[in-house]
Amino acid sequence: MTQLDKLKARFLSNPKNFSFEELEKLLSQLGFEEKKLGKTAGSRKAFFHKELNLIIRLHKPHPSPILKSYMIKEIVSLLKSNDLL
Repeated sequence: MTQLDKLKARFLSNPKNFSFEELEKLLSQLGFEEKKLGKTAGSRKAFFHKELNLIIRLHKPHPSPILKSYMIKEIVSLLKSNDLL
């Protein structure tokens, strides 16, 4: 089992401690790249998949880097509907 497979399995299990850094790593492995939104973007992040013309926009959680459960569920749904998971 590759590191990507392990990360996918962990993400799909909707863990209570999945970090934003892990999400960035997962999305990068799935073909997304982070788009810079400008000088005032702050915690707003956008990830773009060029081949699918798909954008995932979300706020980087702070002060804790842990993603909320609803965020994970929404991203899983979006990735599954586009056959990425």
